[in-house]
Amino acid sequence: QVQLVESGGGPVQAGGSLRLSCAASRYTVNTVCMGWFRPAPGKEREGVATMAPWRSTSYADSVKGRFTISRDNAKNTVYLQMNSLEPEDTAMYFCAADPSTPRCTVARNDFSYWGQGTQVTVSS
Repeated sequence: QVQLVESGGGPVQAGGSLRLSCAASRYTVNTVCMGWFRPAPGKEREGVATMAPWRSTSYADSVKGRFTISRDNAKNTVYLQMNSLEPEDTAMYFCAADPSTPRCTVARNDFSYWGQGTQVTVSS
């Protein structure tokens, strides 16, 4: 069973930055599809960013150019750098992982393993 532990959320003013971290155990982050998700109106959740083992990334249109997903293999951790934050980014952010790596994009949400989430609150 993969365990994912998120951290780094908190309150921030609009225009500010936060870096979320997702520490993984039992799978190494460079062998699985990793993603960040948040709830969205009309959906259970939306994919914010994903990274495949070969480092291919994908982003939701709403965060392109502002958010960056990355990973540190030595720390077995995936990050989400969030810049130019907007009040609309306020949400609980969840890290997810799945050993099936085809279609490792934000269009996919059938991930097997999920963290508990970390809250991001952006004030205007």
